[in-house]
Amino acid sequence: MQKTINLLSDTVTHPTEEMRRAICEAQVGDDVSKADPTVNKLQKLASEMMGMEDALFVPSGTMGNLIALLCHCPAGKEVLLETDTHINKFEVGGMARVAGLMPYPIKGDKLGILDPDDVRAAIRPENVHFPAPGLLCIENTHNLGGGTVHPLEYLAQYRKIADDAGIKIHMDGARVFNAAVRQKVDVKEIVKHTDSVMFCLSKGLSAPVGSMLCGKKEFIAEAVRARKMLGGGMRQAGVLAAAGILALEQMVDRLAEDHQTARKLAEGLNSINGISVELEGVQTNLVYLSVCAEKDAHHVGSELKEKYGILCEVRDAVQMRMVTHRHITSEDIDYVLDCTSKIMA
Repeated sequence: MQKTINLLSDTVTHPTEEMRRAICEAQVGDDVSKADPTVNKLQKLASEMMGMEDALFVPSGTMGNLIALLCHCPAGKEVLLETDTHINKFEVGGMARVAGLMPYPIKGDKLGILDPDDVRAAIRPENVHFPAPGLLCIENTHNLGGGTVHPLEYLAQYRKIADDAGIKIHMDGARVFNAAVRQKVDVKEIVKHTDSVMFCLSKGLSAPVGSMLCGKKEFIAEAVRARKMLGGGMRQAGVLAAAGILALEQMVDRLAEDHQTARKLAEGLNSINGISVELEGVQTNLVYLSVCAEKDAHHVGSELKEKYGILCEVRDAVQMRMVTHRHITSEDIDYVLDCTSKIMA
């Protein structure tokens, strides 16, 4: 029977056996009434890990980001963010449709990283014709940049720029622990320059569902109301939070293994005739590759799936994405490289 190697995303990770047991045994209560002890424990753990005052368990990263936008900015304000960020491209326009906010996209470098000077220049002077700036959003790691990490000195500069302009900073840190592992720092060092951060439990950390939104107590109090408005108030959510606790306690350090397999994959793919990888951009667990031969990416993706059971994301006729996670071994990478070589030969 042909095996399946799923490189579509790190969202395909399954909960560990210990997580499954914790789900079955979780103490629960009504979280809308703040009476679920397991959710409360998860929120306390998350806020402590981020070095922030409080935290909120939300169903998804997209909801967490939208809640942050709603709570930081009144409608009509302007949100500065890199052009290819997840909030700008992949969150169904919630910023505009639900929050009533105006995106101000700023093009980053080839790795999706914003030059602080470009951020400073994007904050326009007071003018009756312009929406007033209200928020700067940073995605770290940057998905479309290749899973790339913002330099710590840039984060400090963003803070100074925001303070000078009187605006807040929200970090879409869906994979912020990947950034911390890459930079070999405590995650607190990455988020200390932000007013809020969202991070996912259900990607490389392997929990089945959920994300965390962290910030000051007053911000989280408003976030609770926004979550309820958006339909994100869950009842006995402790069955999900139990897995999230183990994700934070046990799964962070092992992300380094995903980075190692991604690097092996990237270097191997880059050595195959007809495929190129921007190796500088492979900093964590995402690998973007370009097919630059007669065969296009749709053909390569189809062949990998149908002939060899390898699943990956085809972006367009040229670009593909492969994502490593805890279910992908070094031996799996050898198999992927061998199969890809056969297709490209």
